[in-house]
Amino acid sequence: MRILSGIQPSGVGHLGNYLGAIRQWVSAQDADAYYAVVDLHSLTLDIPPDRLRVQTLDTLAILVAAGLDPEQCTLFIQSHVPYHAQLNWLLECVASYGELTRMTQFKEKSGRQEGYRVGLLTYPVLMAADILLYRAEQVPVGDDQRQHLELARNIAERFNNRYGEVFTVPEAVAPPFAARVMDLQDPSRKMSKSLNSPLGTIYVLDEPDEIVRKVKKAVTDTDGEVRYDRDDKPGLSNLLEILASLSDEAPESVAARYQRYGDLKSDVAEAVVGALEPLRLRFLDIREDETLLRQVATRGADKAVATAEPLYRAAAEAMGL
Repeated sequence: MRILSGIQPSGVGHLGNYLGAIRQWVSAQDADAYYAVVDLHSLTLDIPPDRLRVQTLDTLAILVAAGLDPEQCTLFIQSHVPYHAQLNWLLECVASYGELTRMTQFKEKSGRQEGYRVGLLTYPVLMAADILLYRAEQVPVGDDQRQHLELARNIAERFNNRYGEVFTVPEAVAPPFAARVMDLQDPSRKMSKSLNSPLGTIYVLDEPDEIVRKVKKAVTDTDGEVRYDRDDKPGLSNLLEILASLSDEAPESVAARYQRYGDLKSDVAEAVVGALEPLRLRFLDIREDETLLRQVATRGADKAVATAEPLYRAAAEAMGL
């Protein structure tokens, strides 16, 4: 079963990235798994070039530190494989303006940006190209990316109907809990690298004391009853989902063990530190060896190109190029 997924190097990864994506990638890695640092997607943001280069290698090092083995899976940097951008153009000529403007993330992000870049509208098509280039059958996604995966499915089906069977139509897979970790200070919005929420976001490279501080200050409610209720108790339920994900339980089962919010927060902090501290320490060692990281990127790109090139050429020929 071929798997494809990617992560933007738009900043240090956070707990939501780890629980909703990275940890799942590690458990599913094999010769048919393709994982990308999608640096082209980061160009929709205002990131200085030098910082983007550093953050791209940082992200690659985080993935290796988390347990992705370049000898076992294909781990690469998106821009090192030119067929992503080339297939993107072909698919933009299949996608419609209307379906892109209906994307929820486009509506939210364009509303926060004056004079937003065109790439903010069209990047879901690039995401579709990322997926379809590798004939991915399964795509691990968080709740916020399901709409984009559905767009990729629609584009693949439309292309196949017009030009012949070229693309595999992918399916979404997601962890049962903590697929969308929420901000610890504002549980109405997801934890994010792009929103400034110093206490609301736990980064994978945070030191243990910082993680404990953020969890202790997490917003809950005032009724004092520990129960899982996303609608009425979003802050508490977010903490329950985080602990449930790390202990492979249902959040309702976790809630049944607690009478006090403070005890729950203490255990959440301990579990998060236990998961992230080994990653942070490995990252510090790996990141010092930039030559090794560049070798990983080169080897991964070579493997990715070998898979992507035949698919791109088939799609281009089908369209008459």
